[in-house]
Amino acid sequence: MVYRVRAHNTATGSENQIHDDSVAGRYGFRGGLVPGVVVYGYMIVPLIGLAPAWVERGSVQVRFHQPFYEGEEAVCKVEVSGDGYQVTASGADGVPRVIARARVDGPRPALELERYPERPLPSPDHRPAASSESLAAGTVLGSIREAPDPDGAQGNLLGLANHILMRNVRLDPWIHVASEVVHYGAAHPGAEITVHGRVAECFERKGRDFVVLDVLLSAADRPLQKVRHTAIWRMQLLR
Repeated sequence: MVYRVRAHNTATGSENQIHDDSVAGRYGFRGGLVPGVVVYGYMIVPLIGLAPAWVERGSVQVRFHQPFYEGEEAVCKVEVSGDGYQVTASGADGVPRVIARARVDGPRPALELERYPERPLPSPDHRPAASSESLAAGTVLGSIREAPDPDGAQGNLLGLANHILMRNVRLDPWIHVASEVVHYGAAHPGAEITVHGRVAECFERKGRDFVVLDVLLSAADRPLQKVRHTAIWRMQLLR
């Protein structure tokens, strides 16, 4: 099953300036990056078409290898692969830029919700700067509550993992590079989503600093998604 769409950079006015053409160019990109969660939203369209039960009890591992830019065609393809599905998003040259592996799972053990405690958010003007100290492994993040746009349901839910990072620390331009998502149920349209999280890892690799978040999304104390969310929070300027 194939889904084709023109990629749209929905975040040109975002606090994360990696979505701005001029700023992204200073990091070696040819334009502002289309947000990874937007591309993810494109990719799950054909996945849900082929495996509708995935929304309720599926899982997926997605990795962003190369970005999409405003106006490019994204060709999203899902194929049966072993006991699951492989989903790719490719550009006009047919080379996959984003690769995901998904499956529909059986019953899940109950989540220990107490592992995700409530913490107050810092005010926007008093967020600490992102650093190896403010993003140290084990740090419990301030919780957020949001009602995402129902038109983008599942993709917007993953975007809340970005929000909890941005609402807790001040960041220079940063990039979402991978996510592992486990579904416990579908969100009802218009439902308020609570997002709890903690820092699972913070490490440096090849001159880039990474953070891995352990995030729980729930609605009315009903778990919806557990996400292991990876981002590069510090990169080197090229010019």
